[in-house]
Amino acid sequence: MPEEDLVELKFRLYDGSDIGPFQYSPASTVAMLKERIVAEWPKDKKIAPKGANDIKLINAGKIWENNKTVGQCRAPFDDLPKVVITMHVVVQPSITKAKTEKKADEPPRKNFCSCSIL
Repeated sequence: MPEEDLVELKFRLYDGSDIGPFQYSPASTVAMLKERIVAEWPKDKKIAPKGANDIKLINAGKIWENNKTVGQCRAPFDDLPKVVITMHVVVQPSITKAKTEKKADEPPRKNFCSCSIL
């Protein structure tokens, strides 16, 4: 594949550090990007994804979906000269796991009102 067709992406983490930049084919899927991020994730970070499903990629205010390709998602950047595109990485554990872990760790809460009416 010609080098001019490749898309150069870097991934900005929650603390401002970056992973990459890496070059990807426009046919690469977002799921492939997420797998690479998990593999390249720095070991010294407090927050780390357990898998690709724990990561959300955000660019230009849009969350990139796993089944889309880089070529489909980068449409707003087609007119720009060749630059490195920065993606924001959000680590968000899946909700079902978080709820299950929370229930196991915490005793059940009692609901009561603490309102005072004067």
